[in-house]
Order: sequence, then structure tokens, then C-alpha cells
Amino acid sequence: MTISKAEKQVRIDLAAAYQLAALNGWDDGIYTHISACVPSEGGAYLINQFGLRFDEVTPENLVKVNLQGEILSGAGPVNKSGFAIHGAVHMARPDAFCVMHLHIDTVIAISAQKQGFLPISQHALRFYNDIASHPYQGLALSVDEQSQLIATLGGKKALLLQNHGGIICGSSVQQAFYLMDVLDRACKIQLLAGAAEDLIIPASEICQLTYEQLCSDGDQEGQLEWPAYIRLIKTN
Repeated sequence: MTISKAEKQVRIDLAAAYQLAALNGWDDGIYTHISACVPSEGGAYLINQFGLRFDEVTPENLVKVNLQGEILSGAGPVNKSGFAIHGAVHMARPDAFCVMHLHIDTVIAISAQKQGFLPISQHALRFYNDIASHPYQGLALSVDEQSQLIATLGGKKALLLQNHGGIICGSSVQQAFYLMDVLDRACKIQLLAGAAEDLIIPASEICQLTYEQLCSDGDQEGQLEWPAYIRLIKTN
């Protein structure tokens, strides 16, 4: 299979994101996915082969699919129902170069709390007014639910799927991984902090200011951190 230099690099980065997710304990057996666009191939995306653990994903065994999860190249199978979320987000959000949908314990726990995701830490403030919540509607993602999910997500970087997990929309693989790491930490801090009535929540203007400060690098988020993340793979 002949691939472009740009696609080769995305394959390397995406496989690394799978490996790092496994190191962080973010995997869920053979389920959940991280997808990324194929440069200069509109409507083509890379995703993991169904049946592999995250730590088994390599640049070579990533599968190229279209928006319906149909295989364009590479060895299948691909979990089409699992790609339903990714396909819907990629179709609606051209800026979402990389979409991470994971079942991280901390994120699921916060998604199930009535109080929702709270701006109680500097980590959480990265998502101030930049995270939405979508109600649980069962295993299968119907066409109607796809529309609802996309409407709820809007232009935000993050979405909590209640009782289910989380979604991150990154302009790059690097940004998507970085933001998922921040979301995981924010959820962990909230769980450790306890009941909402006992928490200190900064004033809204401070929350907004901090969000803007944290986003001052724009879509370069994760680029500086990426080499450090990669070194984790090399030492494990």
C-alpha cells in the first residue's frame, strides 16, 4: 500500500495516541476508538482494527474508512456501530481532525452526576463553556440521536456522554490527546473534591479569563507536550 508522507505521519501519531491511551488505562478492552482524518483525502479517516487492544495498534494496522465506516484500505474488521459517533462528528465538524471517544472511569463517573462538570480546578477551566452534556439513549446511535448529539456538541471541544464516556474534538492528534488528558485530570479532581455544596467555585469572570489564558496557544495545544508524551512510550 502506497501512502503519502502526510498520511504516514498521521498514522504514526494516531498509533502513538492509542499506545499512550493504553498506558493511561483509558482503554476498554477492544472497544472505543480514536479516529483521525487522512490529509488530502476528503471523507477518509484512520481508525483501529476491531478486535485489537489499544496497545496492539500500530501505524501499519490502522484501517482507512469512509464516513459510514466502510473500509477503503487495510485489513478489517471495523466496528461500524462504534464509528457511528466518529462519522457523525467528522461530518459535522471539519475542524475536528482527530476525534477521541473513550470510556474513562473518571469521565463516566462525572457524566453520571446530576451536578455535572464543575469549574473547580484549573484543569476544568480549560473547558469553561467549552463542554456539553448529552443524555444516555442506549448502545446504538440512531440517526435521530446523531443529530441530537451534533446539535448538543455544537462548536465545543468536549462532550460528556452521560453514563457512557466522553468525546474530544481536536484540530490534531496531539491536541486531542492533550485535551483528553486534561479532561481526565479535571474529572479526577472533582471526584476527589467531594460534594458540590462544599466546593469553592471561582467567579464567572475569573473562570472566563482563565479559559482564555489557557487557550492562548490556540490549536497549538498539545504540540509542546507531545514529545514528552512520546518518551513515555519509549520508556515502557
